[in-house]
Amino acid sequence: MLRTLLIVEDQHDLAELVALHLADLAQRIHVCNDGTEALRIAASEPPDLVVLDLGLPGLDGLEVCRRLRAWPRYVPILMLTSRSSEAERVLGLELGADDYLVKPFNVMELVARAKAIVRRMEALENSGGDSTVTNGALRIDPAARRVMLNGAQIALTAREFDLLLHFARHPGRVFSREQLLDTVWGGAHGGYAHTVNSHINRLRAKIESDATDPRWIQTVWGVGYRFASKGE
Repeated sequence: MLRTLLIVEDQHDLAELVALHLADLAQRIHVCNDGTEALRIAASEPPDLVVLDLGLPGLDGLEVCRRLRAWPRYVPILMLTSRSSEAERVLGLELGADDYLVKPFNVMELVARAKAIVRRMEALENSGGDSTVTNGALRIDPAARRVMLNGAQIALTAREFDLLLHFARHPGRVFSREQLLDTVWGGAHGGYAHTVNSHINRLRAKIESDATDPRWIQTVWGVGYRFASKGE
């Protein structure tokens, strides 16, 4: 169970609805309607999950996300948005959101996505703690959620980082797309195997010198993907 949940939503009725349906996930729930107040609350009592609306007055959700990601402590973020622009949703993910829902949404899907984030964070924490993972020139620091390649930091989205960390903690093991969805996405995107493909393509573009002949994330045809063992 989460210790603290922060809901940032300027529509009062919707904020109360979200709080009601996520009540079983957290010991304490804070609700606010603007970005500045959200940052103040997060600073005084760091939340374990933030449900964040993009369309906030004043300091908008994208800026709140950007500032939260600059903090040393990692906080999972589930974005809510009524904006239809694909570019804005992509920007939210690039800034570090763990997932997003477009309004109007089904509250059961909201609960499923929130639970999936919680399960995923717990699984990642239990699979190796904060130990740094090194494979050749690639260095992954789970505590700081930082990836270094040949001494230079690589900018990854939250999901890309979790996917890479999962691979790197199990070198040589082959994972199917369905297994990766269940473990890294927490089961909230069942049936969307193409999501795995697109994330792996983006990861390869960022960490591989030649994405057509990958050094680390390798395709096992007809099965899935594996991360190269050390020394390969």
